[in-house]
Amino acid sequence: MKKLFLCTIIAGLLFTACNQSSQNATAAVADAGNVSATNAPVMKFEKETHDFGKIKEGDKVTYEFKFTNTGKSPLIIKDAIATCGCTKPEWPKSPIQPGADGAIKVTFNSTGKMGLQDKQITITGNTVPAQSMVHLIGEVTTSTTK
Repeated sequence: MKKLFLCTIIAGLLFTACNQSSQNATAAVADAGNVSATNAPVMKFEKETHDFGKIKEGDKVTYEFKFTNTGKSPLIIKDAIATCGCTKPEWPKSPIQPGADGAIKVTFNSTGKMGLQDKQITITGNTVPAQSMVHLIGEVTTSTTK
């Protein structure tokens, strides 16, 4: 009976200790993502809009939106989403240190597109505010074959 009682107490203490360390680890991860606005990373783009000019339907154009982290803490880009599936953004997966440069590479596939195009790319990171936007604009013309 004493052994059962002792085992129950030990199991309870172990469960409480494991649960406590799990809660502390979760809180530490949450705190790492919450940076005050004054210490937050800042994504400063060289250009927020790029005009690729006139291209023929079916062509692909690629542009890199270069930026610098002018903030006081590492910049972590969580996601980059374009307004349509014809535009594919690629972004750095590792943190960008304060003062360091990075780039969002955007490829636009004009297949099935015609006329003036304005593709917006929304970048989500640990900045304040959390989202930044860049635009890829231009005109898709008819491809002529002879």
